[in-house]
Parts: sequence; structure tokens; C-alpha cells
Amino acid sequence: MQISVPKETHPGEKRAPMIPSMVKKLVSKGAQITVESGLGMGAGHTDADYEAAGAKISQNREELLKNADIVLRLRKPEISELKLLKKGCIHISYLDPFNEPELVKELCECGITSLCMELIPRTTRAQKMDAISSQANLAGYVAVILAAEHSDKIFPMMMTPAGTITPSKVFIIGAGVAGLQAIATAKRLGAKVEAFDTRAVVEEQVQSLGAKFVKIDLGETGQTKDGYAKQLTPEQLEKQREGMANFCAKADIVITTAQVFGRKAPLIVTEDMVKGMQRGSVLVDLAVETGGNVAGSKVNEIVDVNGVSIVGLANLPGRVAVHASQMYSSNLTNLLEEYWDKESSSFKLNLEDEIIQGCMVTHENKISNEQIKNLQK
Repeated sequence: MQISVPKETHPGEKRAPMIPSMVKKLVSKGAQITVESGLGMGAGHTDADYEAAGAKISQNREELLKNADIVLRLRKPEISELKLLKKGCIHISYLDPFNEPELVKELCECGITSLCMELIPRTTRAQKMDAISSQANLAGYVAVILAAEHSDKIFPMMMTPAGTITPSKVFIIGAGVAGLQAIATAKRLGAKVEAFDTRAVVEEQVQSLGAKFVKIDLGETGQTKDGYAKQLTPEQLEKQREGMANFCAKADIVITTAQVFGRKAPLIVTEDMVKGMQRGSVLVDLAVETGGNVAGSKVNEIVDVNGVSIVGLANLPGRVAVHASQMYSSNLTNLLEEYWDKESSSFKLNLEDEIIQGCMVTHENKISNEQIKNLQK
């Protein structure tokens, strides 16, 4: 079974979907792995590193894809490249299937079995394969580092002969994986941290990290079976904004992490709320690539609104490419190992398995995911 790993072509993407240590792990199980030359350069790995781990190096991307039984990628593939893959090839990567109907259609028509890393179920058994969480964890960390970089204030309290410096106030909206890591990082830097989430169940987690949990009565909210916050009604969103306006006004740093997979991100911080913040404060919008939580945020720009900096930089995990590659590569390897057949030294697709059922989008020229199937009608 030939596993092919092409390098990422998205502008500015430094992450690699497979690192040498994970290649070595799979090769030891009998996998044949070919990687495109330059695959790991952005994450600090040379072609020689991959060769030492047991991989073959290809200079020909087209040939690499044509020979693949399994393709491992990070970002969704170019539609034009799908025609190069042989029928029955297994393609594993992010796919953004709810927003990419043409991509899903082409995967189906080409007879490609596609496994979507965004759709890995959030179960105990699948936790080691959960790329959404592993990358969000890093995004939360980077968000705080960016906030500190663009702030005119330091985070910790300092008592000096010249006087006492009070700690920066950080307000984090959303206490999912990214939000909790942002809380932990801000606390480690010495800030005074407050956090809000629509799910009351996360209050204990927020407090365990040393932050204050902000309570706003929104009525019935809760979370999905996968642990994500449920989408709020327009009335609840408005009530949430009203409740948060005062916290934003007092904060030196505001970090928003609210995203709904497959849908546009909710607008959390309005234009009026931005105007109500103090000059010199910083807003970091982790959802900028999916529509943005902050009014006025722009992808890959830092916008100044009356002295308030809105940081809308994209692909925050890619800013720590070494560890982001390590974690994503481990997620992919864990997925392959879960269904690796020792006797044949190959990946066996178990169609009855709940993880495969959860993340498989297309198989044998058909859309296998019911939600996506309904969107295609």
C-alpha cells in the first residue's frame, strides 16, 4: 500500500502533514511512504530527514499522486489534482465539506474515499485523532502571544521602586479548546483573566485555570453531543453582546474564539462595543477566516479603530509550524494505526466503525455523510 504525502501549496502554509518521526513509525509497520521533496522545510525537516526515516523522496508531484493508494494532506486538495488520483484512493485531510460542494462532488465522481479530519468524532477513543482540537490548542496559545506583542502594556503585575504596575485585564470569549489554552497562557504571563462561555458546564474548567467565569443569563443554551456550544438565537446573541459590553470596555485584551463548524462565525463584538473599548486595547479574532467574531476584523490585517487594534491574522497554528506539524502528523498516524492490518501491512477501511462512519464524506462514487448529502440536493 503506497502512502503519498504531497507538500502544501496554500500561500504561507509552513505546516507539514507528516513529520519524519511519524514516517519512521509507519514504515516500521510495513508502510511504503513517498513524500514530495520539500515537504517539511517550513517545519524544520529536510528531505534527508525523511529518507533517514525510511521514506522515498519524489520530485514529481503528478507521479506522486497518481501512484497513491492513500494521500495524506493537511489542507483540502485542489479540485484539479483529484483527477490524478486513481479510483478507490483514500484521501485524508481537512475538507471543509459544508462549504465546498464542488470539491465533494468531484471526490464523489472520481471514486475517491475521503476522510475528513474536521469530522473526527469527539469521543474518548477518537481523541488521539482529533486534529481540530490539537490545532485549536495551539491557536489559543498563539492568540495570547499576538495580543501581548500588539499591546502597549505588560501582562504581569510588577512592584518596582518606580511604582506598582497593575496586571493587564484579559477577557476571553469562548472556553472551548482554544479558549482554555488562551486562559492558561494569559495566566502564565501574569494577567488577570476573565472568560465567558454559553455553556455553564465549562465554569469549573475556567476556574481551575485561575480565571473568573463571567455569567450572563441567556436562557437555555447547552452544548451539542460532541461538546461544542450550541448555536444561539438572534435574541440570545443580542443579550450576550449587551452583557459582555462592560467587560470588553474594561479589558486591555479581548480574545474571541467562537466558531461553528460548517457555518459563518457569529458576530460577538459589535462596532459599538469596539468603540466602547479603551485606546491601546487589543482584540484578537480567532474566527476571522470564517466570517469573524469582531466587527471590522479583516483576514491577515491588523485594523486600528479609534486606537483599538483588531488582530485578524489567519492560520495561527501555522505560526508555530514545528509543533503544529508534530501534533497533526500524530493525529494522522493514530488514525492510520487504528485500522492498520498487521498481516497485510495495510490500512483496512472498516465501514462499520463509528469513527470511520463519522469522518467519511465520500466512498465508491457516493456521498456517505447524510448531512452533506442533504446539502448537495
